[in-house]
Amino acid sequence: MTDKTELRRKAEAHRKTLATPGHAAALAAYADALEIAPEAVVAGYAAFRDEADPRLLLLALAARGHPLALPAMIGKAQPLRFQRWCEGDALVMHPYGVAEPHPDSAVVVPSVLLVPLLAFDAQGSRLGYGGGYYDRTLAALRTAGRVCAIGIAYAGQELPAVPHGAHDERLDGVLTENGLMQFGS
Repeated sequence: MTDKTELRRKAEAHRKTLATPGHAAALAAYADALEIAPEAVVAGYAAFRDEADPRLLLLALAARGHPLALPAMIGKAQPLRFQRWCEGDALVMHPYGVAEPHPDSAVVVPSVLLVPLLAFDAQGSRLGYGGGYYDRTLAALRTAGRVCAIGIAYAGQELPAVPHGAHDERLDGVLTENGLMQFGS
């Protein structure tokens, strides 16, 4: 198995080379391709460092009537909590440097998660930062019911294969500037 630590380092360095003007707008242009059920809660994220930014996509989905949420880290080794978010709402800085909704924002359960990543493959495997937050969160949400996980990425983040362990949750799709790739059923 490839060393995930080294793969993460290389993937993060490579991702820095992929950002292009207009990427966020290109993602937003595919809002209808996601085929999200009417009024389904969509959880995105506030882009951190050079992550593919889903903000314009989130705004396009909100314009179609989807309530939005952002994640909040509630503790080490815990699933993420999702809180209601609308454009213009104040965000607070988590100690890790990630912007989160204000703690008083309403807690919601999303039907769709837009997921950040360092790399992905055509089988739906995702390489994250190694904290396991999204794996724990997806496992918990999938145990409770149906949730769709869509990675948000630059096309150049695709690898031939990403190491996949027993605790790693697969994505249902990945959206890049080139469109939506879907995995599985």
